[in-house]
Amino acid sequence: MAERMATQQNGTLSGAPTMGKAAESAGWPRTDRPLKVALIGWARLSSQAWEGSGYNLSASELARGLVLSGHEVSYLQSGMSYGLVGGPRVRHRETWGGVRCYELMNSPNLSTSFMNFRNVETEIRCPEESALVIRWLDEIGAQLVHVHSMEGYSLDMIAAIRGSGRPVVVTPHNYHFVCPQVDLLHQEARVCEDYDGGRRCENCLPEAPLPGPARRKRAIGQTFERTLGPYAADVVRKAVYGVPATVRRAFRGEFHKGWKAPVLNPDRLLDPELSLGFERVSVRGEQTGAEDGLVHHDLPLQPHEKPKEYDSAPLEQNERMLATRDRHLTVLNNYGKRRAAGVAALNEASLVIPPSDFLRRLHVTMGVDESRTRLVRLGQPHFDQINRRARRSPFYDTPPWNPASARRPLRFAFYGTVRANKGLEVLARAIPLLERGVRERCQIIIRAGGYEWPFRKRLSLYPQVSVYGAYDLYQLIAGAGEYDVGLLPHIWLENSPLVMLEHLHAGKFVVASRLGGPPDWIVPPRNGMLFAAGDAAQLADCLTKLVRGEVALPTPRQVHEATVLRSYPSHVREVEGIYHEVLGATTRQRTVDAARSLAPSA
Repeated sequence: MAERMATQQNGTLSGAPTMGKAAESAGWPRTDRPLKVALIGWARLSSQAWEGSGYNLSASELARGLVLSGHEVSYLQSGMSYGLVGGPRVRHRETWGGVRCYELMNSPNLSTSFMNFRNVETEIRCPEESALVIRWLDEIGAQLVHVHSMEGYSLDMIAAIRGSGRPVVVTPHNYHFVCPQVDLLHQEARVCEDYDGGRRCENCLPEAPLPGPARRKRAIGQTFERTLGPYAADVVRKAVYGVPATVRRAFRGEFHKGWKAPVLNPDRLLDPELSLGFERVSVRGEQTGAEDGLVHHDLPLQPHEKPKEYDSAPLEQNERMLATRDRHLTVLNNYGKRRAAGVAALNEASLVIPPSDFLRRLHVTMGVDESRTRLVRLGQPHFDQINRRARRSPFYDTPPWNPASARRPLRFAFYGTVRANKGLEVLARAIPLLERGVRERCQIIIRAGGYEWPFRKRLSLYPQVSVYGAYDLYQLIAGAGEYDVGLLPHIWLENSPLVMLEHLHAGKFVVASRLGGPPDWIVPPRNGMLFAAGDAAQLADCLTKLVRGEVALPTPRQVHEATVLRSYPSHVREVEGIYHEVLGATTRQRTVDAARSLAPSA
């Protein structure tokens, strides 16, 4: 199996490529105690944030930092790659950043968690898959395992790895161990405070697929792609899927009448101020004609573009979640058993190191042994780049905006995606609630990955709002000069959101939902403001207070002084120290067990 799995492009069986020169050129310290470390996740490591978002970016940068330090790092992803030939197996995929990356083909558990939502029993226990992972660990010689995500694996895998004599460190980046929806967000619309022993899970994601058909669909599609290439495979896929529909139409006597280009603006309306031009519009207060401060475009929403509903959370939602231990421990069906299995899995780990204290405390409330938990804050290379930019700026000790002397708008920024949990809908509802005089002293920049066009349509009324698409890490560094205040209006129990840490490293004041991990960092009013999650009126009130100067914006230096931040090198060093700690504890336990086995019976 090792011969099949291990090699880079040249086909040799060498270990991970040395990163000594790269580490030396970066001034990175090399360890004198190198380890063989295996990382576990579901996304392709080299895709970083493009697949798996913040979780995969954190895992990939940690892996690269460990390689720079001189450790031998291997990575296994599962639940994404399928084929028609052969059963579950591990194969080498690529070497990236000095990390040997493998994939578990034809996993009985699918990734992402949504795809595996109805596969509860196999996700709770799958000895065959766990045995396959153990065999891979043996062949790469892994001394310890660091789990970043269990999506695509069964929850009994951690106990199996511990049984093989290896310590296991777990970094939970979300709530997957105790929630098959991952975010503890019922129907992606409200915080799940009481899962009712698992019964509430049954109707949480009604569109989740059956696991068998989902695996077959992936196997067929990916086999075509590997054999024919992505473009030819797409033609074949569309032709195959179109046959049944074509046959049904033929039996009904309906035939395709030819494609007709749609009219993109079918209800084009006249600008209500069309005749006004601009000559008679001089300054505010001296305008002629109908003017309400809005720009009336003809951008009607299609049915599938309508806003999605969500429920607000009370300001004390965190405290309510932490005070409901009995509700979290009830088991009434397979989903209840899954939560119990997830807690048991974490209790098998050598150490659980969540990046926010709220995430740590909530898992303890759900039954995880507190002595096995430790807060380990995240560090990232791009965090440090953003932070250095702020410190080297001539404006580091200058408040970014003062309403009394301002000669420009106060600039707010939302960075994220259009996914419901990120709360862009909350911001979209807050903007119309701003008084016109307040709104006209704002500029709101929205950078959101995904299908952002409906938000562009709705917010096109407001000339103070700019809606852009996805962004990358390189834009973030320069983007710090484009805004003054970061917005984080999430509606789920956020853990340690990278975007919040990016704002804070940039020395930016943050307006955030008081939900999940962000209150661990935000200290009102020194570095931000907090409002009840989902409450658009409260968000609008926060923006209004900043515009009017009722809450003064601190300097970037003051934001840094008020915030606990972790650098990338110190994060890698802390994780390295944990690896040696759990290995030492495992060695000591083996010695104790050996002594007991040799001791004469009483």
